[in-house]
Amino acid sequence: MLEFQEVSFQYETGDGDHEALSPLSVTLREGERVAVLGSNGAGKSTFFLLANGVLRPHSGTIRLDGEPVGRRSRDLLRLRRAVGLVFQDPDVQFLAGTVEEEISFGPMNLGLPPDEIRRRVDAAIECLGLDGYRERGPQELSGGEKGRVAIADVLAMEPRLLLLDEPASSLDPAGRALLEQTLGALHEKGMALAVATHDVDFAWRWADRALVFHQGHLERDAAPAEVFADTALLARCGLEQPLLWRAAAALGVPPPKHPEEFSPSACGSRRSEA
Repeated sequence: MLEFQEVSFQYETGDGDHEALSPLSVTLREGERVAVLGSNGAGKSTFFLLANGVLRPHSGTIRLDGEPVGRRSRDLLRLRRAVGLVFQDPDVQFLAGTVEEEISFGPMNLGLPPDEIRRRVDAAIECLGLDGYRERGPQELSGGEKGRVAIADVLAMEPRLLLLDEPASSLDPAGRALLEQTLGALHEKGMALAVATHDVDFAWRWADRALVFHQGHLERDAAPAEVFADTALLARCGLEQPLLWRAAAALGVPPPKHPEEFSPSACGSRRSEA
């Protein structure tokens, strides 16, 4: 669906250009669940901003459905209709006075008929459980509520790929559970999802694939099991193994993705040997 071919990007600084993303070649496919991992400054956010067209590559090519994304307005519109981006700080997305107006802003800018705008807004509000917030001001909401509005904002554009940059950073445990439930519902509808996160436990239980960034380089593109088994990679990139992975290693059993998947017989056998 979305392909980077030798894409690089540099930020201009007072000391000269800073290479934020070294030549990167990677493909995101329909229906995937991708965890994007790495420490602060590793290149995750720059990758997302390029994927959504907020930033333009200094070199290389981005392709959508096989077609190059150029610098013309119609090319960027095509990209942004297909790839939605939810920023880490929801406040930077908000432009309107009420939640309903905010969610309708994107579809209105697409020039859609009023009935289609209403359908999309209602669907996004229902998906995120925001019906009681329609007339509230986005800035008045809690961090978790703002996060849900920010996702609904992008969902109303009906993207095929949704990028979320640290969506759980301001959420309490209940909010994280609701977010994960929402991501599951979107995936069941066929949407591709890529989530930049520091939460390795979430990445392990949720993702089909992991991209690991370090100092602007894509260090690994593999299944989460391969990534978390590579202790040298984790140490180099400032990551750690998920808690369940470490617990399973201590018990000498295969790492489960959920606590209830621990095998009582296997754990009991291990304790008996001890």
